[in-house]
Amino acid sequence: MWVPRSAPARLKYLGIVEALDADIRAGRVMPGDRLPPQRAVAEALGVDLTTVTRAFNEARRRGLISAQAGRGTFVSEEMASEGRLIDLSMNVPPQPESIDFRKLIPQDLAALLNAPRGLMALQYQDSTGTPPSRQAAARWLETRTGPIPADRVLVTAGAQGALSALCATLLRAGQSIATGALTYPGLKAIAAQQGLNLVPLDMDADGLLPESFDRACRSHTIRALYVTPSIDNPTTATLPADRRRALVALARQHQVTIFEDDPYAPLRPTRLPSLIELAPERCWHIASLSKCVTPTLRVAHVVAPNPTEALRLAATLRATVLMAPPLMAALTGRWIVDGRLEQIALAVRAENVARQRLARRVLSGCDFAADPHGHHLWLHLPHHWRAADFADHAVRAGVSVVSSAAFATGAQPVHAVRVSLGVALDRSDLEDGLDQLAQLIGQPAIGAGMVV
Repeated sequence: MWVPRSAPARLKYLGIVEALDADIRAGRVMPGDRLPPQRAVAEALGVDLTTVTRAFNEARRRGLISAQAGRGTFVSEEMASEGRLIDLSMNVPPQPESIDFRKLIPQDLAALLNAPRGLMALQYQDSTGTPPSRQAAARWLETRTGPIPADRVLVTAGAQGALSALCATLLRAGQSIATGALTYPGLKAIAAQQGLNLVPLDMDADGLLPESFDRACRSHTIRALYVTPSIDNPTTATLPADRRRALVALARQHQVTIFEDDPYAPLRPTRLPSLIELAPERCWHIASLSKCVTPTLRVAHVVAPNPTEALRLAATLRATVLMAPPLMAALTGRWIVDGRLEQIALAVRAENVARQRLARRVLSGCDFAADPHGHHLWLHLPHHWRAADFADHAVRAGVSVVSSAAFATGAQPVHAVRVSLGVALDRSDLEDGLDQLAQLIGQPAIGAGMVV
């Protein structure tokens, strides 16, 4: 069944239609699949029912869906004959050839449930996570954060829910978070929902500029700094050690809490000091597994400054998402202990290296930023292309990418798009998609920005 989402668009209902269209063409939703009820879509997206009704009517007009009396709404069978879209928009890790999740997950879940006390994984769990899961998480994090007591670790249902709960716990509507001029779209969504202000910081090839953070703290009342220090999304920048120390020193000087969102750190072969190591008294560390292992697990680990703060966040989680999915949390713990999680992360890294090598070859004439171990790149566009127009033309050419508008926190337009290398099922599809982008980028932007 379709998981409701919305794409950037001038009107909310059109954003729902565009997202559904893209998911159909990318094969995430198949012809004949039943759509959720309109009311459920409205609740999932936080919009009113009228908006969803308009979206469904427009999708029906375009031939994307059809309604069947007494049965519901379905993806039109006619969509089966239309060309597939090569999805380079969803930022997920690739499926390594050496890891077959279709066999591995059922096999290890069966072993987990058949183990002594295995059925406990089917019960409600504490909002902090079970003691074994928290101990395993501390073990997993140690190579990147240094030793962390398990009572400071929470096992949560993904980074997005954890970040939302963290903002709700520590911040109030009208307060400000400093973040990059280009930042994680999930943070933008949380800020909009909770009435928080995002203060954009200048960036360069190495990430956030400390002097910009200092200026922001002097001209605004900044409560928190949000930063992705390793393989930033979308810019791919990794903060050097000296810049990490400079940001931490400024956070201490201005009494700012740090939200360190570091899902890509396991992909890097060399270790840099984490912000939570440098400022354990004011840093919250979020480490999702969705970007370095698989989003299937829906597990993220959060490290709090101290056990009391961990319990404070747990209270918010209890009131919102309640707990991490018990079965997936238990499987994650098992994979940490037996070394499987590290094995998968290394295989993902190796596949990323191969795909980045392919991208450098196909896009050799293009200007882009990339980390050789990450699974996305930041494609800079020639001046004749606006990011939104390029993304629109790319879809027409059969490839989906993400415009810079999805990441922008400032008013200054950025002529770039994010290209995700992991979502393509294989390197052949990826090469086809990149080749289309390489051809498109040199073409004139015919009809771009046209209004009728």
